Amino acid sequence: MSETISETASTFESLQVLIHEPDVNADSCIIWLHGLGASAYDFAPITGFIRQHSQQLGLKMLYPQAPSLAVTINGGMMMPAWYDIFSASPRRTINNHQYQAAISAIHSLIQQQVEQGISAERILIAGFSQGGAIAYQATCGFPQRLAGAICLSTYLAEPLKIKPCNAQLPMFIGHGSHDTVVPKMLGQEALEWLRENNFSPVWKEYPLQHEVSEDELQDVAEFIGQLLSAR
Repeated sequence: MSETISETASTFESLQVLIHEPDVNADSCIIWLHGLGASAYDFAPITGFIRQHSQQLGLKMLYPQAPSLAVTINGGMMMPAWYDIFSASPRRTINNHQYQAAISAIHSLIQQQVEQGISAERILIAGFSQGGAIAYQATCGFPQRLAGAICLSTYLAEPLKIKPCNAQLPMFIGHGSHDTVVPKMLGQEALEWLRENNFSPVWKEYPLQHEVSEDELQDVAEFIGQLLSAR
């Protein structure tokens, strides 16, 4: 497996992207978005696990790095963030301009993968916490059919704008039952909104706080394998 870092020009200035190429020709791709205050490297160790347990050896893994922004709920401190959060009580009030810019940046990254020969229908977006909120809209709003979304310990930042080609998109939602950072009720609200809008997400709950476990990653890998094996 080769590891490189590239920069992607976009309306969100430019994103650094950690890229894990497979040892065989890449035939599918996951773009994995980290959470608030985190790093592109946080989830990089899962690459081998996901490939092995999904049985997708041609899976390319991309880990974009969010830019450093001032985050209001953290006293204006500068940290990696996909958008500013003005309040969380517990629903988030966000900087919509930054949210839309982050989504555009991820769309540019998806388009790059398509131009490199990976079918859009074999591209998934995954995200944890704030990254998961971006994953919801980045998948539903992309103008070509994608493979699916993986949204962990997250919430809907706002009602989704859905392109017809991605209506009823397969989704995996995982949440910790003891999460105090993003309470489970926010994950369940997203689940109910999606169901009311004709999606049929997979919902999995784990005895976790604001974190990801091996059991959850196993379920994620199986979800990925099922989707990509059908395409």
